[in-house]
Parts: sequence; structure tokens; C-alpha cells
Amino acid sequence: MDTAAQLAEQVQEARRRTLALVADLTDEQLIGPYLSIVNPLLWEIGHVAWFQERWALRHALQQKSACSDWDAIYNSAEVLHRTRWKLPLPRRDETLSYMRQVFRRVLDSLARPGISPEQSYFVQLSVFHEDMHAEAILYTRQTLGYPAPALRDEIFADQTSGPTQPIAESVWPKGDRELPGGRFMLGATADQPFVFDNEKWAHPIEIKPFKMARVPVTQGEYAEFVNDGGYRHRDFWSEAGWDWRVAAQATHPVYWKEDTSSTWLRRHFDEWAPLELIFPMVHVNWFEAEAYCAYAKRRLPTEAEWEAAAAAEPDQPRRRLSAGKRLFPWGAESPTAQTAHLGSAWIGGLPVDAHTAGDSAFGVRQMIGNVWEWTGSRFLPYPGFVVDPYREYSQPWFGTHWVLRGGSWATTARLIRNTWRNFYTPDRRDIFAGFRTCAPSD
Repeated sequence: MDTAAQLAEQVQEARRRTLALVADLTDEQLIGPYLSIVNPLLWEIGHVAWFQERWALRHALQQKSACSDWDAIYNSAEVLHRTRWKLPLPRRDETLSYMRQVFRRVLDSLARPGISPEQSYFVQLSVFHEDMHAEAILYTRQTLGYPAPALRDEIFADQTSGPTQPIAESVWPKGDRELPGGRFMLGATADQPFVFDNEKWAHPIEIKPFKMARVPVTQGEYAEFVNDGGYRHRDFWSEAGWDWRVAAQATHPVYWKEDTSSTWLRRHFDEWAPLELIFPMVHVNWFEAEAYCAYAKRRLPTEAEWEAAAAAEPDQPRRRLSAGKRLFPWGAESPTAQTAHLGSAWIGGLPVDAHTAGDSAFGVRQMIGNVWEWTGSRFLPYPGFVVDPYREYSQPWFGTHWVLRGGSWATTARLIRNTWRNFYTPDRRDIFAGFRTCAPSD
């Protein structure tokens, strides 16, 4: 677990990011229209402070509530999503005042000597929770067509936008990487300082040899599927996927439209621009990824295959997966601007050839950052699962959600690692999610 001083820095950095993400928005934009997939941003930022007070101050440090009446407003486990636009939300100035009060109390507590490991755990939990909501604020801004925020992560201040011209065929990392089979330990190990309950614990699983694409599916590749009538051909879609497509009246990816020359444009926040053909596909749901795979005669990787490709070491003499396991695809070192596109250092994706230094041991690229990647696995508990004190985090969603891995450009670097499991329902395409494919199983 990080020291109290390190935690204090994280608390401050997380709050700076949260406030920066909404600073330019009007009071009206902070409420926004009712949409079933997002929250009012005014509720979102108040909820972040409430969660920090609930777990770091009240639960861990046994301090009194700053405003217990607000449990009825901000407790996401009790307050139905569809009601959040009709709640008596505090005004913007009241919300910011509440956030400052909680923030100061947490920092004051961290400045005192003798903070226990348990107390540190719940402060860390509140930081990670705020990190997740920072990304949610970004995809809410995208969903509502608000301008891109002026945000730049100090950790990745030297990140650049990368090339925007087509990559030469000789250097575009197309094709598959072959991965050997073997016994793999799926999940997190107890020596990691902080893990969520759904990552616990590493357990053996047998993986057959498989072939995985070196890079995610690109916007250009996905456009071929769309142009070939992929959204019209029933054969490419599962029954549930086709039902979603019909109900959603989806004829192309969300945030896409054709211009007068029949060229596809994609909306990036409030601006329309031509597709970035060599950038990873983004804003697709699980059903769309599944349909593309059927079209391309490919498949989604299982969750175990994805983690093995990111974390496993090859055992050369036996040509099997070794017992070794990496924290990140490139090794044990924390992410940098050279290894992964994280932390909103650049608002949007980067080309699929970027970050050669972030390749896994098997040469698979961009498994951390750029876009979340759907897997072919339902979100289920690992063997021996025990729920953490924050009971609502994982357990209610087992069986109804699908697993994503790897993080996106909007994910903070401190949050992500090879074992980190994200999860959403298969109809969600507002998140910064894409996918990569595998060759069909033998």
C-alpha cells in the first residue's frame, strides 16, 4: 500500500482531474438531458465526494458525516438511475463546497501520524473510484456532444498525437501472433498492493494454443464490414445481437454518419472528422464486435487468452506458457508515454502502430491503453470469490455483463494492470471500447 504522503498526492491529483473535466461546462450542461446510459454530471461529481466521505471518512476513520441527508441523493446502490435527474440536487456552488470540505478532511487525516493499512485501503479505494468516474465524465461529454475538455495528464505530458497519415504496409503490425498452450494463473496475486474483489485470486486454467491479432481492429477494417452490409445481414449476428440491432435501429456505429461524398465521418466530442483508418475502432458494443468477428471469420479472445497474451512469459524449452507472469505487457515498470496511451495525455486514440515499447512478451501491441477491449467472456466470479466491503462493486453484475480488458486513453495509469477487469452490458457503446480478434479455434 502507498504511504500516506503518496495517497495524499493521489487524492489531490484525482480531484484536480475531476474538477478540470467539468470546469468549462454551464450549469445547464451539468444536468444535461435524460439519457439511460449516463448520469447528470452535477450528480456525478457530488457522488464522487460522497463516496470518498462514505468509505474513507465515515467507514475507515470513524468520522461524522458532513451531510448525512445526502445519502438519499448520492448513494448509487439505493438511488435508481432514472431518478437522478429529478433529485433535489445541491446547486453547483453547494456541490463544490461539499467536495472541498470532504477533500480537506481526507488530506488532514492523511497528514496525521498512525494511519492504519485498513484506513489507507479505503482512501485508495476512493481514489480509484474517482478515477473511474473521471473516465465516465469523459464518455458522458462524448455522448452529449460537448467539446473535448482541456485536460493533460502531467505523467504523460510528453505524449504526442502520433502519425495521422496511412502507415506503410511494411511497418503496420498486421497479422497474428501464435501463443502456446499451457497452464496459466488467471487473476491477481496477493503480493499486489491493491486489487479489487473480482480479480481475486490467481487460479490455474488450461489454455490451448491460439493465434491473436497483434493490434486491435481498426476503424478502416470495421468500415469494410459496414460497407459490405454488415448491419443488414442477419447471418453475422447472434439472436440477442440482432434483437439489439433492430430495437436500436442501428445501421452503422454510433457517432458515425456519411457525408455528401458517401465517406464516413466520426464525431469526436463536438467535431466531425473523417475516419481515422489506422486508429483502433472505438464506441462499439459487444454485439457489434461479435458480428464483425462472424463477418471476418474470427472470434473474440476469451478473458483468459487476453490475460495470457498480455501477462504470460514463454517457456522456450518446453514451448508452453511459463509460470512467470508480468504486471504489465512490457514488464513490471509503471506505464509511461512510451509504453501506453493512458491518462488523457492526448484526447482521443492513437494509431495501432504506436507504443512498440509496450509490446507483450509475445509481440502483441497496445494491450494496455488506447481502447478498452471486449472479450468473449461473461463477467463471472473467480473460484472462491469473497465480496469486498464495497459490496456493490462486482457481485451485482455477475452473469449479466461481459468482460473488457486493458484500459483506454481516458483511463488513469495508476488504475490499470494486466489483471484489471472492466465489465459492461453487451449493448453499451458509449464507452471507449474496441476489440481485437483471434483466429478460429481448431
